[in-house]
Amino acid sequence: MYSKFGLFIIIISFFTVFAILPDAFGHGLGGDQAPPISFGDMEVTVRVQLSPSDITVGEISSANMQVRFFDTLTDLNLDQVTYRIEIWQSGELLARNLFYDNDGRLDVKIKPKFGCDEINLINCTTYGGSEHASAPGALFVYGPTCTDDNLDFCARPSITGPIFVKGGLYKIRVDIEAATSPRTMLATLLSYNTFISVAQEQNFFIKTANAEEIPVIIKTYYDDVDNFKFDQSDNSISFDMPFDWSPDYVNLVQVVHEEVRIPKSFTPYAEGTQFKGYVNGVEIDQRALLNDPYSYEDTNIVHFLITKNELLKINEVLGPDNYNNKKMDLKLVPLNAVSKSSTEFYLVDTTNYEQVPTTVNISWDRSYGAGDEVPFEITFFDENRGLIRDIRYTISFIDENDQELERFSGDDPVNPGIVATEGIDVQKILIPSQGQYRIDILVYGTGLDYNAKYAGIGSGIIEIGPSLSKTTPKAQPPTLIPSWIKNNAGWWADGSIDDNSFIQGIQFLIKEDVLKIPPTTQGMGSDSNEIPSWIKNNAGWWADGSIDDNSFIQGIQFLIKEGILRIQS
Repeated sequence: MYSKFGLFIIIISFFTVFAILPDAFGHGLGGDQAPPISFGDMEVTVRVQLSPSDITVGEISSANMQVRFFDTLTDLNLDQVTYRIEIWQSGELLARNLFYDNDGRLDVKIKPKFGCDEINLINCTTYGGSEHASAPGALFVYGPTCTDDNLDFCARPSITGPIFVKGGLYKIRVDIEAATSPRTMLATLLSYNTFISVAQEQNFFIKTANAEEIPVIIKTYYDDVDNFKFDQSDNSISFDMPFDWSPDYVNLVQVVHEEVRIPKSFTPYAEGTQFKGYVNGVEIDQRALLNDPYSYEDTNIVHFLITKNELLKINEVLGPDNYNNKKMDLKLVPLNAVSKSSTEFYLVDTTNYEQVPTTVNISWDRSYGAGDEVPFEITFFDENRGLIRDIRYTISFIDENDQELERFSGDDPVNPGIVATEGIDVQKILIPSQGQYRIDILVYGTGLDYNAKYAGIGSGIIEIGPSLSKTTPKAQPPTLIPSWIKNNAGWWADGSIDDNSFIQGIQFLIKEDVLKIPPTTQGMGSDSNEIPSWIKNNAGWWADGSIDDNSFIQGIQFLIKEGILRIQS
């Protein structure tokens, strides 16, 4: 029905492609841009970017902090700038000094220094550079001008101190004290607050019913997490961290980012699993909980990306009682795996229709259909099949009559595009009827500066059938076990009945459908067929109420898998 060339022409008719894109505001993973301030006939602002952009505590010996001062109307830098830079975390000042640069782009080498014993951490901070002759007190280094390609050897001042030695949100305050001439001080100081996130990994373990220890990494970009728990009744993971829920503070927060990394070999979190997320007991939107099974072969990464709008919604649901709460409780609940349909296509540029290094995959739960609000997962891959971070895009849904059903372009009328921070996003749309639909994608670029490397247009065709009875994945219901079976388990645990009697009793109960066991692969068994001691311990703990039904069932499943307990069909 649709030719590839024809699709691209149609896409252009639906999308306005900007030759020069306006600048975006808002916190990024390793970068931020402050709102502009009027300065003569200009609208000037500061952009702060880290390189590398995704810093994890302990993994780097140095980082570059680039501070750019420019006019948003022309995208041109102001020159001969004197900056006062302050670095803060958790209300504590870590660094403060003057710096000078000629071209409006200041590059500073940040060298983390661990082990500061000073009460005031700033007392551990030192600075590298020489005072500029025309800007008293401002540090400057003579030599090659810094670019993105020569940071290893270009001339740049340095800050060495207790910076990026702890994960969380850092405030970079930038005051412009002089511009366009180092001797011309501004009548009114231009002050900007920007924020960047640094990650910190914390290691935990899940103890399963068969005494296995499953490693779990929480990668936090906000603050230390605490009270890590695993609930065997629903296989959920929960933890908390300090957070200020007062409306004034929530209005300043752009996003709270936490990652849960867990092996795919752990069955409840295997590849294909769907998830629900909760914050302070309130279920969060699907766009705030993104599953990444792509970055690692053996690990699922589930991202909590809780935006300001989501935080405001939670406060609205919980009311004023939540304003004085000083913690954020996060909970991740695995659901049933689902069967998905998908379509995949590459993007082309808007000039010559030549392929760019961007592939888009769109997938959805095939149990959804006509009449459902379908959540479509949109994933952006680069030429190496890696996720493209911080991508900015627009998506449009078109029916067979070329009528646009829905378009999602983001919330900012000035700065185009939805931001897919991790290269994965979810958008819901009501599908009115069965049939073919076209999905058009326009990628504007990546990052705060709309880097055009991955920009382009493309489209895919999807086929939507009838809706099945299940419209949302449901959590696995707990297995119900008659309470009198606990007596048998207790007698076996204390030696009143032997192993064979216990096994025969369980076999009978399963065969008669009294004890319901989830589908389990039957093992071949071994010569010894000995029952591990932990199974008997589990039975005793279950009998006296120390562990739940699901933990006992996992022990029975182990016996079936090992062929110790044979189930006759």
